[in-house]
Amino acid sequence: MYHDGMHRIQVQLTARQEKALRELARLRGLSISALIRDGIDHVLEPSARERAAALERARKVIGSFESGLTDVSKRHDAYLVDAYRNGEGAD
Repeated sequence: MYHDGMHRIQVQLTARQEKALRELARLRGLSISALIRDGIDHVLEPSARERAAALERARKVIGSFESGLTDVSKRHDAYLVDAYRNGEGAD
């Protein structure tokens, strides 16, 4: 029944949403389904961009902070446990 890996789902829309989708689909020469798929792709795309942006922000802060400790790479777990015990890791 499903072709090209398509899956049928049911979505409920308000009357306003349905009317706007029908008009936009007509103007673009697309089916409502194609328009909705494009919209879903548009919503899903930013997640990859957001992850890349978060990674870039993390990269920018590398080396920005100094603890004065010289063995953090070896004892990071112990320092983390100490921080939580002292209430520094709790939100």
